[in-house]
Amino acid sequence: MLDLSRERIAITGGDGFLGRHLQARLRGAGANDLHIPLISRYDLTDANQVARMYDDLSPTVVVHLAAEVGGIGANRANPGRFFYANLAMGLHLIEQGRRRGLRKFLQVGTVCAYPKLTPVPFREEDLWNGYPEETNAPYGIAKKALLVMLQAYRRQYGFNGIYLLPVNLYGPGDNFDLATSHVIPALVRKFLHAAGHNLPTVEVWGTGAASREFLYVEDCAEALTAALERYDGPEPVNVGAGREILIRDLVEKVRDLTGFGGQIVWDRSKPDGQPRRCLDTSRAREYFGFTAQTDFDEGLRRTIEWARNQPWTV
Repeated sequence: MLDLSRERIAITGGDGFLGRHLQARLRGAGANDLHIPLISRYDLTDANQVARMYDDLSPTVVVHLAAEVGGIGANRANPGRFFYANLAMGLHLIEQGRRRGLRKFLQVGTVCAYPKLTPVPFREEDLWNGYPEETNAPYGIAKKALLVMLQAYRRQYGFNGIYLLPVNLYGPGDNFDLATSHVIPALVRKFLHAAGHNLPTVEVWGTGAASREFLYVEDCAEALTAALERYDGPEPVNVGAGREILIRDLVEKVRDLTGFGGQIVWDRSKPDGQPRRCLDTSRAREYFGFTAQTDFDEGLRRTIEWARNQPWTV
């Protein structure tokens, strides 16, 4: 078991949504030597700047959360950038970690790596059984390539790299920018704005027939901490709640919780994305004892209440 209190831990993306929650959880587990390489100081797509980051911070453990990512619209607009940036960051961070004898590297992957028509619940063995959903395939494949890299480095160099596959996250502090946000913050922002301004309609993308699984961000931080402490294997591990919800039902929940009384208009010209997403989470339970604890409705209420107090809701 890794004693976090004795490690010097660098968290890329540590000032972001998941990163801030992970910092708090790691400190609660005894980690007291945390370092956040900010994007303003280090361009992690540049090999020389990644080397400088390792020189400056001298980590013994790296948690790689940093990513260029967004919802369906952002993925459709930036496929080349999302592929390059996500592959380059992981490539340089893993190689430099290998060269410097890093004790452990945790790569956070993405549920977007799974094939478009993966049987539900998604099992880690299904990762290579088809091509990902087209709108986010460049992002998903870039992230999945890093799994192959870590497994290859483990075999050749004995590099201790682990790979987790979180499902869609949500919670306070999420990205609520409508140009780049995922489905829950986008819906929350739209419905809060409409309710606050007495608008008659809210437009949402797709048909509502797709399903998604969502994991509360604090639960994900707990999973990452448990894996750092207790998991050292080569196999990828799903991290989720193990429950799915139709987008149609999600939209209605957000409408009710935000107090919007108008009409929902479905823009069927926009894509639904992957038809279903729901993970088999048995490996996480078996390998490092993780089970999600937060009830979805309660997590959604907390997220909406946080959003109500932000200046952009006015």
